[in-house]
Amino acid sequence: MQLTRFSRFLIVMLILGGIYLAYQKFSPVLQEKFGVQPTEAPATLPENTTPGEAPAMEKPASSATEDRSGFSYVAPEPVNGRLKGVVELGAAGFNSFIILIDNQKNWKLEKASFGTSLVHENMATDDDIRKGLKEYIRGMLDYGVPGKDIHFVVSSGAKNEPKVVKIANGLKSLGYFVNEVTAQQEGTFGLNCVMPPSFSDQAFMIDMGSGNTKISWRGPRGIQAYEGHGSKYFQKSIPDEEVYKEMRRVVAQIPSANRNYCFIIGGIPYELAKQVRNAKERYTVLKAPGEYKADGEKQRAGLNIYKAIADETGCKNFVFDWDANFTIGFLLGLK
Repeated sequence: MQLTRFSRFLIVMLILGGIYLAYQKFSPVLQEKFGVQPTEAPATLPENTTPGEAPAMEKPASSATEDRSGFSYVAPEPVNGRLKGVVELGAAGFNSFIILIDNQKNWKLEKASFGTSLVHENMATDDDIRKGLKEYIRGMLDYGVPGKDIHFVVSSGAKNEPKVVKIANGLKSLGYFVNEVTAQQEGTFGLNCVMPPSFSDQAFMIDMGSGNTKISWRGPRGIQAYEGHGSKYFQKSIPDEEVYKEMRRVVAQIPSANRNYCFIIGGIPYELAKQVRNAKERYTVLKAPGEYKADGEKQRAGLNIYKAIADETGCKNFVFDWDANFTIGFLLGLK
């Protein structure tokens, strides 16, 4: 009797079904007795992984509290640059910077001096001030900065200080022009100095000074710059809660797209960055404000401002630039 094609198909299916049932029944016994392991589907390799190469573990998104070494930006070096100098006039002294800058506005910090006092060191008279200023300027000339490329800037928070007015008058008597800037201009200069161009559409800038805090970012209408409380607001008996709410109101204007990074400079950020800096890195990502313990009233006030900014923006990457200062941004704006 000759089997039809359909009959043969049914017989084959019955045989295969019997083999499957037998495997299901006796497989555990075989595995235990002979060490046979069930076959697994091959693992899918992540993209960009070569077969035989160990796949890289996925890293969590870096944040100010998790990985402060994740900011690896390297600023471009100036080519055929020339030296320029700028001095910030403050109530307690001078901050001075000498940079090498090229035609493309690429710059490199060559020398910096912070808190140099020309007020409290035997400079009681106008003549003392002029002599001290000449000596100070001579140091920049000896370094190689041309006289015409030495500039003086008075910050918005210090221009009404009596000591600064005396020094500014002394400079004018020597033939130097003293540039007075507003808080909005400081915000613009600070942003141009501290923010790498490739981050301009995803970041904002904070310059936290004693007298005020400057906030700025670059948007469709150009640079937007605003002013908030400085870290010495406690001397005016302003409540912490009032400052916290006001700072949140100001930074609430920052577009959501610009909140991924904050490039931050100023006195209090400098003190916070010192605690977590890795060797001589130029960029240090700060810890979250709640991870710091305040040392003194000024730092406590600064942390209150920092917390308000972090809470309102949700930003996790506050990047401190050790070389930046708004006065360098002033130099970058010169022809």
